[in-house]
Amino acid sequence: MPATAKICGLSTPATLDAAIAGGASHVGFVFFPPSPRNLSPDQAAGLAARVPSHVRIVGVFVDPDEALVRHAVASARLQAIQLHKTPPAKAADLRRATGLETWAAVPVKTRADLDAARSFAGAADRIVYDAKTPDGATLPGGMGLRFDWTLLDGFRHPLPWALSGGLDPANVGEAIRRTGATLVDVSSGVETAPGAKDVDKIAAFLKAAHSC
Repeated sequence: MPATAKICGLSTPATLDAAIAGGASHVGFVFFPPSPRNLSPDQAAGLAARVPSHVRIVGVFVDPDEALVRHAVASARLQAIQLHKTPPAKAADLRRATGLETWAAVPVKTRADLDAARSFAGAADRIVYDAKTPDGATLPGGMGLRFDWTLLDGFRHPLPWALSGGLDPANVGEAIRRTGATLVDVSSGVETAPGAKDVDKIAAFLKAAHSC
């Protein structure tokens, strides 16, 4: 079965349409002001209106307060929330408050980092393994970093999972074959500059992901 893909950090109608046309299973809208991909709930609402029912809309947040999440959920018709730098207890609270599928990002640099995934059992529905960013980095992801995929070898995943971190059209096929990922998540790997998605790169990424 081909892998599915989420194109994250979309911010324009043209790039959103490219993701949908290319067969993305999920599209991601970022709600985090320091990010170059940040959207207001109202901006996201305009984009969400273009998304067909078979494509799921994911809101991406960094340790958010409940009010922001609720506003974004209502404005942008979110069907899932993706949480970065959010403790399991808070993730569980947001999951209960919204009633939505909840993804928890686990930053990875060493094998020991994977252990954090287990703490989200019962608090989230999916783990997103992402590359750990440097200490002091403003952004928790979307920086084009990748981790050593062999760290996932033999790991017993506590929840369904997705692979993120440094993926691009040239390496996504290898990443899927190497890890067995059934869902991949890309942001900076389909950009020409931070926050500037490229329709051709989106198409190439999705073609490569679906060929595995």
